[in-house]
Amino acid sequence: MAHTGVLRPGFIQLRVLDMPAAVEHYTKRIGLHQVTEGPDGRVYLKAADEFDHHSIVLRRADTAGYDLMAFKVREESDLDSFEKRIVEWGYPVDHVAAGEQPGIGRRIGWMLESGHRIELYHHADQSEPKPRIHNPDVWDLEPHGMRARRFDHALLYGPNIQRNLEFFEKVLDFSCAERVDMPDGLLAIWLTASMKAHDIAFVNHPEPGKFHHAAFDLESWMDVGHAADILTRYDISVDIGPTRHGITRGQTIYFFDPSGNRNEVFAGGYSYYPDNPTRTWDAENVGKGIFYYERQLNDAFLSVVT
Repeated sequence: MAHTGVLRPGFIQLRVLDMPAAVEHYTKRIGLHQVTEGPDGRVYLKAADEFDHHSIVLRRADTAGYDLMAFKVREESDLDSFEKRIVEWGYPVDHVAAGEQPGIGRRIGWMLESGHRIELYHHADQSEPKPRIHNPDVWDLEPHGMRARRFDHALLYGPNIQRNLEFFEKVLDFSCAERVDMPDGLLAIWLTASMKAHDIAFVNHPEPGKFHHAAFDLESWMDVGHAADILTRYDISVDIGPTRHGITRGQTIYFFDPSGNRNEVFAGGYSYYPDNPTRTWDAENVGKGIFYYERQLNDAFLSVVT
C-alpha cells in the first residue's frame, strides 16, 4: 500500500493530575521511556520501538482528559495542501511553530465538531531509545513493564460524529473500517489512514471533547496476559479484560492511569486495505462487537470518560 498524505498517528497530549504518579505509570507499568521534560513542565514519552521524538505528552492540569492528537504527514508540502482542504471544508486552521514541542516541526491544528483538537505535522527528530537499523536485533533495549511497542490509536467521545466521518473521509483521505448503526443513527466509527483496523475512533456522546482511551500496541495475546499480571500486581484499576473485540478483532485489556484517563493495551487486529468494504454492526449485536467473549457492554466502558 502506497502511503501518501496522512501516514499514521504521531502523538497524543493528555492532561494528568499528578505528574510523578503519571510518569511512573506510563514508564514503569506500560513500559514507555521518558525522553525529556519541557520548560513548561510537560513530559515527553515514547516506546523503545518508535523512531520519532515522542508519542505521548503529559501536561499537568486540574482536570484529566484530552488536549489534542496529532497525525504525521508524508511531506512538508502536505501541510499546505491539507490546510487548504480543511479551510474549504469550513474549519479555521491555526499554526503552531516548530519547536513548541521539542523535536517537532511546524504544525497546523483545528477543532472538530465533536469538540476535539486535531493537528498535522511532518518533521520529527528521532530520539533514544529507538530501534537499530543496521543488523538489528528484535529489541535493542530490553522491554519492561507491559512491553508497549507504540502509541497505537485513541477513542474519543463527542457529538456530530457523522460530520467527523465525512471530514476524515473527504478531507484527510481516511477510510471507515467499521461502524455501529443504531435505530436512531450512527453510534461509533473506526477510521484508518493505514493498514491497521483503526488509527482513531469516535463514539457519539452528548458532551463534546471527551476522551475514552489511548491504546498501546503489544506483540501478542500473551503480552496482554502479562499486562493483566502487572495490573493485578500493582493494584491498578481495571475496566474490563483481558478479552477480545469483535470490531477490529483486537485482543485487549482496559485500565486507568492514576488521573483516571483510560488506557488500553491492544494486540492483533486485522489488516485493512483501501478497497475493503466497511464492516457494519447493528444494535442487536453491538455488545458482541465491542466485547466478543462477553457479548455485552459494561456500564463503565460506556459512561466513564475524561
